[in-house]
Amino acid sequence: MSTLSHLLLVSSLVSLALSLPFYPTTCYSKALSMKRELTQMAADLKRHPETTYCMSHMPELYLDIHNACVMYKLWSYISLVEGLRQRRCAYTREVRKLEYGLRQLFIILGEKCHGDLLFRVFDCAALER
Repeated sequence: MSTLSHLLLVSSLVSLALSLPFYPTTCYSKALSMKRELTQMAADLKRHPETTYCMSHMPELYLDIHNACVMYKLWSYISLVEGLRQRRCAYTREVRKLEYGLRQLFIILGEKCHGDLLFRVFDCAALER
């Protein structure tokens, strides 16, 4: 009887998996979703009571993956987040998660998506809003 129940379970899982739409993540869609997520995370950290003290001097994080200056912007923001180590909030889980996410996006844009992304704009001032 257990073989029959396992077979029934497997067949129902296979049919469920086949009925769901499957859209593989492209490098572009991954970069877009990470950009949104990291921008929101940085804004939330600036407002969070535990991290507002040390994040208040940080500039707003605005990333445009179509701008050629986004790599410089990412690297400079990563450096600023690393510079928070002198303050207590740098060791909170949320700040470490932001730093890790920014590094991941930097690697994805620089190495994984190399050639897949089209930089339409070269305007570094647009990222400093």
